[in-house]
Amino acid sequence: MKEPPKTSLEWAFISIGSNISPEKYLPLAISKLHPLGKFLKTSCVYQNPAVGRPEQEDFLNAAVLLDTALPPLEIRNHLRKIEKDLDRVRTEDKFAARTIDLDLCILGKQILDLAEITLPDPDLLTRAHLAVTIAELAPDFHHPITGEALWRIADRLRAGANLTLREDVTKQIQQAAQAPSA
Repeated sequence: MKEPPKTSLEWAFISIGSNISPEKYLPLAISKLHPLGKFLKTSCVYQNPAVGRPEQEDFLNAAVLLDTALPPLEIRNHLRKIEKDLDRVRTEDKFAARTIDLDLCILGKQILDLAEITLPDPDLLTRAHLAVTIAELAPDFHHPITGEALWRIADRLRAGANLTLREDVTKQIQQAAQAPSA
């Protein structure tokens, strides 16, 4: 299936997470997102247990909202390049520890189901660390498939979640979002 052409600006909701030196890698990754579009907002950073691997270090997760004219696959490819530049090693284990994890979760109202990317990200409806951070960016934005406001999805998942606000790292990523890329 071919990707639809992109002609106008759309909101790109990008999740970001790390459980290997996250205080270092989250701000670094944020600083490398500038070429993708104009920063509109960053979420708070939350610490939560590793999904699927409770013996691992906790993850720190956040999200950013960009205004972009780039198509989904170009965004995804750029995110993968940032991950590689920041020493991410991809393995068969989808729950492996990582220096950085960057995912395009929503791109405007686009709905895609390609081998390389699914939009919106289906985990947004089941994982609190995604729903809460993404909802902070635009609470009244409606999920492209369910039509639910993002704040409703986040509220539903937050109840059973173990999320701890990390104000120290939140300040670091906000500064990285404001600084021009190096």
